[in-house]
Amino acid sequence: MVSRAKEFGVGKGRAWRAGLGLAVAAGLVAVCSPVRAEDLAAALTKAYQTNPALNAERARQRATDENVPQALAGYRPQLIASLGAGLQAVRNLLPGNTIQTATLKPWTIGVTVTQTLFNGFRTANGVRMAELQVQSGREALRNVGQGILLDAVTAYTNVLANQSLVEAQRSNVAFLRETLSVTQRRLNAGDVTPTDSAQAEARLSRGLSDLNAAEVNLAISQATYAQVIGMTPGQLRAADPIDRLLPRSREDAIALANKENPAVAAASFDVDAASTSIHIAEGALLPSVTLQGNVSRSRDSDQTLGTFGTDQASIVGSVTAPIYDGGTAASQTRQSKELAAQSRLVLDQIRNQTRTAVISAWVANEGAKVAVSASEAEVKAATVALQGVSREAQGGQRTTVDVLNSQSDLIQAKARLIGAQRDRVIASYTLLSAVGRLDVKNLNLNTPDYLPEVHYHQVRDAWHGLRTPAGQ
Repeated sequence: MVSRAKEFGVGKGRAWRAGLGLAVAAGLVAVCSPVRAEDLAAALTKAYQTNPALNAERARQRATDENVPQALAGYRPQLIASLGAGLQAVRNLLPGNTIQTATLKPWTIGVTVTQTLFNGFRTANGVRMAELQVQSGREALRNVGQGILLDAVTAYTNVLANQSLVEAQRSNVAFLRETLSVTQRRLNAGDVTPTDSAQAEARLSRGLSDLNAAEVNLAISQATYAQVIGMTPGQLRAADPIDRLLPRSREDAIALANKENPAVAAASFDVDAASTSIHIAEGALLPSVTLQGNVSRSRDSDQTLGTFGTDQASIVGSVTAPIYDGGTAASQTRQSKELAAQSRLVLDQIRNQTRTAVISAWVANEGAKVAVSASEAEVKAATVALQGVSREAQGGQRTTVDVLNSQSDLIQAKARLIGAQRDRVIASYTLLSAVGRLDVKNLNLNTPDYLPEVHYHQVRDAWHGLRTPAGQ
């Protein structure tokens, strides 16, 4: 027993305390590093500006904007110019079996203007439907934007947590190496059995395996970070929960989600668009009124007959009324009604899903608070326990395996704390997303907000032009 006390003397106690200090400091490495660190707001800004999925959704919305000028074209006149020219051979049989031949060179030029005066309100309803589709698309874009920002938060916190876990596992490996070295010296001195050395060696092998797993997880999370945010992560600052923007109660969160969640808003616009499509289908059963103006000039020329031709100008109004089209319009009307009923059911489904998502996010956020508090208490207790076991080992009252077990408890407690802190941040942002407020404005990010209505107003009343407002 005396030799055991000497082996765990003051010098070796310092080694264990040094290892413990490394483990305790692992979760703080990212914050304390002198290298300039990137914060979560900067990562979110980068993702908002450059994420390919979000930019693709913006392009989709710009394409949806073009539905409105296409629908408005129904109010505008249609102009068609025509030009024709050619050769015409003529062979006439005259009285007395006389044959007359000629080669004519006819040409015709004309302009036709057609204006629809009434088409069963299909143009007006088409414009309304296109505008509703634009509004639905904006909400869909907002929903994708929220998803990208939440993905960025998740990627950021995963890298941050995995960096801390790697540092914790490295400190653990250093501690276990020192423990194995001490145990082998004691084995050579005859103070312990080979079992003690084997236990220390086994724990070191487990520690190396855990370190390797942590490094693999870190590499995976770094690749995901680069995919979502658009750059390789460097040193990251600790991220805080977003509690200041969250509703005060679960009931407030549910009520807010029903009003501001983009998925609910998009589904509401889809219901209105589907209802409008019924009127468009019914318009095919109503009469149509058009006014058409035509101006043309035609000429024929021949060496014998000379040049002769005709100039024409006309304005013709026409009214057409469908009598029976084989049942196509009636079927399309019934189909539109069923699709409208479907869209209303989808809205109810999305509202239920949103309510469930809000409740789940609320509960997860509250649970994460409890998990962080419990993990902090666990780390504190495990730290005290390791210190006590180390002191007792110095006095010969504890074995090598007792110290190893206490160190393992501390490392596991720290890993749980790191995971709980990560989950706490993600849960708060998930709740903010569920209520529909995870956006650039509420987060106060240092980037201009993408405004889809700018492109909409640029193209809405465009009568011509092949280039997009961006110059493509």
